[in-house]
Amino acid sequence: MQPFKEPIYITRPLLPPTKLVYKKIKEIWKSKLLTNMGNQHQELESALMKYLNVPFLSLFCNGTLALQIAFQALKLKGEVITTPFTFPATVNALYQNNLEPIYCDIKFDDFNLNPEMIEELITSKTSAILPVHVFGNPCNIEQISKIAEDCNLKVVYDAAHCFGVKYKNKGIGNYGDISMFSFHATKIFHTLEGGCLTYNNQEFKEQLYLLKNFGIKNEDEVILPGTNAKMNELQAAIGLLNLKLVNEEIKKRKKIVSIYRNTLKNVEGIKYLEENEDTVSNYQYFPILINGEKFGINRDQVYENFKEYNVFSRKYFYPLCTDYKFFNNREENPIPIAKRISQRILCLPLYGELTGENVMKICDILLYLQKNLN
Repeated sequence: MQPFKEPIYITRPLLPPTKLVYKKIKEIWKSKLLTNMGNQHQELESALMKYLNVPFLSLFCNGTLALQIAFQALKLKGEVITTPFTFPATVNALYQNNLEPIYCDIKFDDFNLNPEMIEELITSKTSAILPVHVFGNPCNIEQISKIAEDCNLKVVYDAAHCFGVKYKNKGIGNYGDISMFSFHATKIFHTLEGGCLTYNNQEFKEQLYLLKNFGIKNEDEVILPGTNAKMNELQAAIGLLNLKLVNEEIKKRKKIVSIYRNTLKNVEGIKYLEENEDTVSNYQYFPILINGEKFGINRDQVYENFKEYNVFSRKYFYPLCTDYKFFNNREENPIPIAKRISQRILCLPLYGELTGENVMKICDILLYLQKNLN
């Protein structure tokens, strides 16, 4: 089995034509507005509200600051129940607000928070639930909503992976009190770096504006301790260009995922997420679970040997947030499912420019490794 001549990475960024980028730069230069919610910013905000089908949306320079500011807008205190199976930024945002993460285990079938275990973790100090729609796969929104309503808790969704995802014919950003989307360059839609918050309560609009713009109300008043989390005009311009490309990118990814599924569906020891009939996916990632006992070789063996063939997959999410000493400063709640999944998870390369032929070869290499390393 010959390696790929060129590296096959886990993802590649969506890139608009350079001539259109230059045109946008000229527009910005002509306006002499480089930041502070200029024309590009306003246009992107309106376009995204329409695309994501949400009533209100605020742009930020990145998703992490957006999440931090969401907690501030909701005036959260004390403990927040969340998942250990997430990117560190989710938990970083809690610590930056002096909030304590309480880790809840996840479900084996969707990798999301297990609603059946949330209630037993609620205390008098709990102020919110922070679920993550892992890999763009929606959480059990109905159960989480009921728990939050019964216990008077806020719900902030980390929807970093969810751009364009719909659940029950509604944009995923319509659920919970606030949802955060990431527009990092690795995401299916990006603004180089960036993010947004979506919400249903118009009262948040001014509060979020103040929090991301130094707390400045007008030229003479600063009314709260804000920060600088504004998206600049170049970021917004890239977003406007990429928004025209993202639907085609999703179509291409859907075809690639179909090849992966059809090729690996009968391989013992390989499991992948089944599509939810209530969900319109964006095909942001294609994660598989490798059961070493059944497959013959474990996840780490596949991950390391893939590199020899110029295939760069990702152990995502591994380690768990609870595996980082700084994030685990209290007695750990039982999280056996999260631990098992983190030891088996592997995301395979997925991006629109990946050819069907190359996808088949990745699968062939995987099966070749199984045969020759076992």
